[in-house]
Amino acid sequence: MAHADDADKTVPERRTFFSTASNILMGGGILAAYGTLAGFMGRFLYPARSAPKGWMYVTDLASFEPETAIHFKTPSGERVLVTRRTRGQEASDFIALSGTCPHLGCQVFWEQKNERFFCPCHNGVFNPEGKATEGPPAKENQELLAYPLKVEGGLLYIEVPLETLAQGDGETYEPIARGGGHDPCLDADSLDRG
Repeated sequence: MAHADDADKTVPERRTFFSTASNILMGGGILAAYGTLAGFMGRFLYPARSAPKGWMYVTDLASFEPETAIHFKTPSGERVLVTRRTRGQEASDFIALSGTCPHLGCQVFWEQKNERFFCPCHNGVFNPEGKATEGPPAKENQELLAYPLKVEGGLLYIEVPLETLAQGDGETYEPIARGGGHDPCLDADSLDRG
């Protein structure tokens, strides 16, 4: 038979255990909350700075016909489609968009007759500003990445990070004709000439 003294001893030990456990849990929660708050404050007080950028030559305007596109490769290897929309001489008459489809990374082409960018891998269609209008990229609300351009002295320039300028070859790539049965997804290096 249990003594009354034994029952009295277990109650305070149990209370002490639960009191200590709840204090530890509350303390951990407060530390986690302060840690999260400190992380947000750090981002606010010390925002991320973008890498310095510079302008890289793409082509001269005289050799770039309206309503055509050229493939351009940035020094870091990113493929860009630069399209001349009108005969104008301003940067707004051109657009530079990523030549890689955001859906699965296939090569995107400019279709002059349809005035659109087209990814043949899954029939992804992008309007002249790079917004997806059909296919899987439209369902996922994806866009082609845009690059800033400027015109100076009859020459077209694209903005790229300065750190990549030292590593590139500075070559531009002219439009490539696509023949029947050509799958740019399987031949992503078809733009590399030389």
